[in-house]
Amino acid sequence: MLDDNDTMQMHWRETGIPEELCRELALASTPMRLHAHPPVRTVADAEEHWRSVPGVHTKNLLLKDAKGVLWLVVLPHDQSVNMKELAPVIGSAKLSFASPVTLEQVLSIEPGGVSPLALVADKERRVRLVLERRVLAGDVVNFHPMTNRATLSMHPDDLSAFLNRLGYEPTIVDLA
Repeated sequence: MLDDNDTMQMHWRETGIPEELCRELALASTPMRLHAHPPVRTVADAEEHWRSVPGVHTKNLLLKDAKGVLWLVVLPHDQSVNMKELAPVIGSAKLSFASPVTLEQVLSIEPGGVSPLALVADKERRVRLVLERRVLAGDVVNFHPMTNRATLSMHPDDLSAFLNRLGYEPTIVDLA
């Protein structure tokens, strides 16, 4: 359930949120809030626009391992991660960042728009999802909704329901 459907519809057009994602988000059971902002490509760029937005803000990494497996790793925005140490925790081979071409081909996004919400575009279900446990620990979690020009605040239960509807069962890890 969106907090104000007319406002949401106006904002998703302005920010570039795909209709397919908006349809899925409309199935949420609790209100969501959309926060439009200038385009941001990094957590550091986004922090300025998050100051008044409560909840867990996220860092979303689309990674590719040495075997060609794609991994979407979602962490609290202030969590650092060592990819050499992360690989065995998630059961992958050596990790590197996925290319912008891969972002476009698999998730229909540009750099800066990565989040679990982009999994709506992963029709072949190529991406394996990993969530750091603290992402789901609060009452509100914040993601870019397939665009780096907005942040969407949602309840973690709605994220779980969204992922379930898409057929994803995330791996939950403790990286703290």
